[in-house]
Amino acid sequence: MEQQLLIEKLNRLRKLDFENEIVEFKEAKNDFDFGKLGRYFSALSNEANLKRVKEAWLILGIEDKHHRIVGSAFKNGPGALDKLKGDVGNKTTNRITFIETYSVILPEGRVVMLQIPPAPKGFPIAWEGHYYGRDGEELGPLNLEEFERIRKQNIQEDWSAGICPDATIEDLDPLALQQARRNYKVKNPLLIAEIDTWDDATFLNKAKITLKGQITRTAIILLGRPESEHFVTPAECKIRWILRNSRKEDVDYLLVSCPLLLGVDKIYAKIRNPIYRYLKGTSLFPDEVLRYDPFLLREAINNCIAHQDFPLSGRINVVEFEDQLVFSNKGSFLPESVERVVLDNAPEETYRNHFLITAMFHLGMVDTIGGGIRKMFLSQSKRFFPLPEYKLSPERVEMTVIGQVLDLNFGNLLTRNKELGLQDIILLDKIQKRKKISQDEIGYLRSMRFIEGKKPNFYIAAAVIEPTENMELRANYIKQRGFDDDHYKKMILEYIQKFGSATKKDIVFLLLDKLPNVLGDRQKKYKINNLISSLRMNGEIVNAGTDRIPKWILFKP
Repeated sequence: MEQQLLIEKLNRLRKLDFENEIVEFKEAKNDFDFGKLGRYFSALSNEANLKRVKEAWLILGIEDKHHRIVGSAFKNGPGALDKLKGDVGNKTTNRITFIETYSVILPEGRVVMLQIPPAPKGFPIAWEGHYYGRDGEELGPLNLEEFERIRKQNIQEDWSAGICPDATIEDLDPLALQQARRNYKVKNPLLIAEIDTWDDATFLNKAKITLKGQITRTAIILLGRPESEHFVTPAECKIRWILRNSRKEDVDYLLVSCPLLLGVDKIYAKIRNPIYRYLKGTSLFPDEVLRYDPFLLREAINNCIAHQDFPLSGRINVVEFEDQLVFSNKGSFLPESVERVVLDNAPEETYRNHFLITAMFHLGMVDTIGGGIRKMFLSQSKRFFPLPEYKLSPERVEMTVIGQVLDLNFGNLLTRNKELGLQDIILLDKIQKRKKISQDEIGYLRSMRFIEGKKPNFYIAAAVIEPTENMELRANYIKQRGFDDDHYKKMILEYIQKFGSATKKDIVFLLLDKLPNVLGDRQKKYKINNLISSLRMNGEIVNAGTDRIPKWILFKP
């Protein structure tokens, strides 16, 4: 860019009344901290993406209050600014660096203009592994909502549906193809005779593994020969099982590649799953169960495949300890809240790998689209084992499954209160794991006489009074726990039928004080959003307003 154009650009930026999320002025008279420069690079790049602008600017040599030029000696040596580009690229995501660096000489002094690109679509920019953003003039970590907005930009472009133009059916593993046919027959028993007449190309199209005869990334991931993995480079199609002893030392491992349809069985076979004995309820005889529910093991591994963010070039890991398993995959957790997925019992609205998940459903690798996490929670609760524990970060999802009973009182309470819902069980699970809970949740558990002790050292009550034995508890239970979702949906539909339409504000006013007391106001609003979403997805209501101000009416075919 010519000096005159740079000066005109600088003057336009200086006329801003205040700094914004995509422009930052710093005095930097002599130098500027390199780490701080990198954090600003990450923040300004991410904000430029969110603002959908073509560039952001970090300008040195200008004070930030009145935008007065003070001059800067930053990187004033020969080639210093050019070297800065490489230094920054060494510490950012995918070596993203400045579009250009400029040194502008003015009568008042030298100004350094650093031109920053917006983060690529779907890929927020990190500095030394951490993501930064702006909130007005404040520099800080990129908040989760903004991170997800950037990450979801690529969701509409389903990576797993991409075509591998040079791949053919010959690049698929014959044994995996045979297993795929067997699985497909189990899912479609009425088509068995017809399936036997299909050639491989027809079968792959029918099972939604290929697209019009073209080999997709999904086909390579699930059915590809091991040497075919290069078709999806730089993605990795690998699952690694690691066995660790009590000192957390690796004592054994297995690494499997595509075809992952067969790889899941190999990983499953390596997991030690002995008989576990424990007293259940008031019985004097111990129950004998496998340490891990086989359904849960397969669901957990397949979930990692289904939700893996393959372009991040990471491996799926299954780490086995003496009493627990840790499953992890690359990529953020798109629904944002595990509890919402479990409690709402509604299919997710957004999938990272929709084409892959559909193929896995047809091959029997996942039972249902969208209900696997809830079923894993139910599986553990029925066995009186601790519920799965999730650790979420912007680039990784980790789930821990404990293979033993932590607190016998947890099981005793579930035995004597068979009507307990998952929300209650999740709260009690937090108590047995010594997790922090809110004041509202504490009040609820105390009112039900489910816990004893003083904050923060609560424990599950050993002697439990069943709600059916006490009229006050019975009424309090319904008041605290609330009704099932169908009851609230019926209220919404009746309101719309009577008054013709309902805004979000109308529905909140209708339901807010009727939802269970265990939920805080924010959780209640989440619940209302999900109820509306469920009615919309089921085709019972439609939006006759705008996206910003929806007005819900009954659907009329």
